[in-house]
Amino acid sequence: MTPMKELFYDFHIHSCLSPCGDDDMSPVNIAGMAYVKGLDVIAVTDHNSCRNCGPAIKQAEEYGIICIPGMEINTIEEVHALCLFSELKDALSFDEYVYTRLLKVKNNKDLFGNQILYGDEDNIIGEEENLLINATDIPFDRLYDLVEEYKGVMIPAHIDKEVNSLIKNLGFIPGNSRFKTAEVKDLSKLHQLMESDTYLKGCRIINDSDAHTLGHIKEPEHTIQVTERTRASVLEALKEGI
Repeated sequence: MTPMKELFYDFHIHSCLSPCGDDDMSPVNIAGMAYVKGLDVIAVTDHNSCRNCGPAIKQAEEYGIICIPGMEINTIEEVHALCLFSELKDALSFDEYVYTRLLKVKNNKDLFGNQILYGDEDNIIGEEENLLINATDIPFDRLYDLVEEYKGVMIPAHIDKEVNSLIKNLGFIPGNSRFKTAEVKDLSKLHQLMESDTYLKGCRIINDSDAHTLGHIKEPEHTIQVTERTRASVLEALKEGI
């Protein structure tokens, strides 16, 4: 039997492309902080966009860190979910599709913040003009299959939060749900969540930072067991759950 490898993770990090992310959250700074904190695998998950993931992957490789390209999507019900991909090309294809389904409103930088795009050399190459935190017209009950079409994994984000969460916004976990991993922000609420909806008892529960600043990137607290130290192996573990 192949011995399992334990990786310290943080699967929910916003770069400076998210308007709520600090301008200091550049790909090189994210990778560097993850290295300082002792993480093995991270995911860059900007609001409705994957376009800073390529530079983040390149910078993370310099530190021997696995970086998963991802997105925190906002559904038509304003439910947030993590969409993670093994291959950058699949993430960028998904990005292109989601952008066509995003409500287009110009970003007010003074109100919401900058939306900075980086190149592979950690150089600023531009800004996104349309506000990325808006809702898309994609319904939650379509999301799992949609992400799977792009060879990715969908994970409901911070399901215990009072805003933008599956349970709060929909009021329940749909009976036709297929996700095997869910994110909980406050693990002290986990028992209550599982008592209120037994679906979660069959799920892998992850706990991430949802970092918008460098200091909030997760400490090495929680691990995921994988067969290989690769993006594909991490995604397979998240897809299978427990």
